[in-house]
Amino acid sequence: YFGSATDNPELSNTAYTKILFSDMFGQITPGNSMKWGPTEPSRDTYTYAQGDVVLNDAKNASQIVRAHNLAWYEQLPNWLSSGNFDNATLQTILTDHVTSAATHYKGQVYAWDVVNEPVDDSGKLDKVGTSYIDLAFRAAHAADPNAKLLNVSRSNLEYSGAKFNTTLNLVKQLVAQGTPIHGVGFEGHMIVGSVPSAANIASQMNQFTALGLEVAITELDIRQTMPETAAQRMQQKTDYQNMVGACMLVTKCVGVTVWDYTDLYSWVPSTFSGQGAACPWDSNFARKPAYDGIVLGLGGTS
Repeated sequence: YFGSATDNPELSNTAYTKILFSDMFGQITPGNSMKWGPTEPSRDTYTYAQGDVVLNDAKNASQIVRAHNLAWYEQLPNWLSSGNFDNATLQTILTDHVTSAATHYKGQVYAWDVVNEPVDDSGKLDKVGTSYIDLAFRAAHAADPNAKLLNVSRSNLEYSGAKFNTTLNLVKQLVAQGTPIHGVGFEGHMIVGSVPSAANIASQMNQFTALGLEVAITELDIRQTMPETAAQRMQQKTDYQNMVGACMLVTKCVGVTVWDYTDLYSWVPSTFSGQGAACPWDSNFARKPAYDGIVLGLGGTS
């Protein structure tokens, strides 16, 4: 599949949704509306209305949904992050949340990003350890046995180093102990000019597929220093071609999701000062050279 992330406030823009819910995309990821904070604002009080909107729009367009996400250290509700719960209580809270969300969307989503970013940029595991990861996967699988379950790390799995090694070892441990994990996500928040070759990225991916798992590029954007130049745009085209091309080189790479398709709704400018223009469509919904790079990466001609 080739898909895009989206968010509820964007859905009122008809020029945007005309492209989003067209046959340009076969898959949709709700960027925020299915995360823990929005879905359980107070303990044991669940609200899935916003996620349902995205899901139903995608279903009406015959698109599959990758649900995002069940457990992450950010965008937690205040009652949880400031609750000072002991470990046993936290395990109960996690199980209850995962069970509720996965049950609500049972049979309706293609996959869940179960545990998001458990390894930091230095290669260290989340300070609470690994037992919660197994717990979350088992709870999700029990609630929706047919959904694909993926473990998603931060960006930079495209490169060798401590972060990649820790993530690979974590996934090997999960597989060895029978955790119901089906795949690993390569986020793909990249920088123009720093993207490895398609062959090098594919080599990184294949170390996970060798474990019998799928891989996917789950949050692809390639940011650049502003103002953008013609040279940067052409380099971005090559970078998108390499990212998408890497997936095409790996038999068990099942799809690519851009982290919104248009610069109009990119998260990059508000997060990385002085950077932007990270998406394959510009803010006026015109296709950029990056779009042609995606086409080439998929094996087409631009």
